[in-house]
Amino acid sequence: MERRQLFKTLGLGAAAALLPDELRSSPPETDLKITSVRVVKVRPKRPVPRYEPAPGSWSTGRVEVANPVSIYPEYKPMRSLFMPDPGGVSSFWVEIGTNKGLTGLGQGGPGGGPIIAGHLTKLLLGKNALNIERIWDLLWRATMYYGRKGVVPNALSGIDLALWDIAGKAWGLPVYRLLGGETKPRIPSYCTGNDIEQHVEFGYTKLKLALPHGPADGREGIRKNVALVKRAREAVGKDGIVAMDCWMALTERYTIELCEAFEPYRVYWMEECLPPDDYEGFGRLREQIKSTRIVTGEHVYTRYGFRQLLRTNGAEIWQPDIHWCGGLTEIRRIGALAAAYDIPVIPHGGGQRDAIHYVMATPNSPWAEMFMPAPGGPDEVYERYEQDNNLTRGPEGIYTRPSDEPGFGWDVEVV
Repeated sequence: MERRQLFKTLGLGAAAALLPDELRSSPPETDLKITSVRVVKVRPKRPVPRYEPAPGSWSTGRVEVANPVSIYPEYKPMRSLFMPDPGGVSSFWVEIGTNKGLTGLGQGGPGGGPIIAGHLTKLLLGKNALNIERIWDLLWRATMYYGRKGVVPNALSGIDLALWDIAGKAWGLPVYRLLGGETKPRIPSYCTGNDIEQHVEFGYTKLKLALPHGPADGREGIRKNVALVKRAREAVGKDGIVAMDCWMALTERYTIELCEAFEPYRVYWMEECLPPDDYEGFGRLREQIKSTRIVTGEHVYTRYGFRQLLRTNGAEIWQPDIHWCGGLTEIRRIGALAAAYDIPVIPHGGGQRDAIHYVMATPNSPWAEMFMPAPGGPDEVYERYEQDNNLTRGPEGIYTRPSDEPGFGWDVEVV
């Protein structure tokens, strides 16, 4: 096959000219037909020891966090009271196999697995796995009549990521190289969670806290929220970052009152204060609140949802989740739309080992979100956390990088 026609077949166009000489002279097999699609379970190739977290650890999840269901007292104490039981409506992994033996793994969001098994598999079998844009468009159009948000984009995300994993392996390159390479030598990171002292001791200078109390707790809840923010500000110092995750739990009035109370502590952003579809409400908050940044996007789906967010001027920073918004193919479109308006994109869960490739390759994606293992474990747990996430330290605290292995560099195996 003529080289120009080969690159056209792969869909890489002129960008292929930027590949190393050895890859351009020895291109991969292009006839990668999809032969299998399986929703699977995976496990780490190198598991870390299990342990009981230290008493009082926030990361155990057995604590109150403000949420949309907090208005009902019986579900208020913890999220697990209303969220699906293990093995129910959960996130998933999908493995896509090809006729040349290359396989790809992708993660998708809650409820997406049955969509793949019950519908999308028949649309994938026999297709060229490297025609990623065409496959995305086909699956989107084929499901448009029953799911443009939620479980269908969750399913599509997993498939899309598995295809990008195959593409990286086909070319022998990490995915971020396929996307255009590095835009930064390493990625500044922030840590989410309320184990504040552990995160600061580890080296994080940027923290995001989970808001414990919402409107159902009244003025007393505001005082407790302020106490948490004050504790974080004292821990990171005057130059550190303190941000808040409100997880769809608040009202406009409560958000305004809370931001006024937080003002002395210079909260960097207030995340997802309102229900995700209340685009107009987010726009009104941005008009009224000047002491912090109003941000959202974790539960906004596809470029069409972010176009609506743009129309209402609803967020200063966009936060799509690569496992929910439509995968790598769609988050790139979202990021391009944001770049046209100088809006930073800081993905939800952006430090995960697939999303981090997007962050590395995207100029307007400045930070990655990280989560630490709970306190109380053996040293090996935290040493492996550092190794597995390619962590380093510098002026902005903790930095991360993607794997340089082909594809996403998953360090997991199918069970």
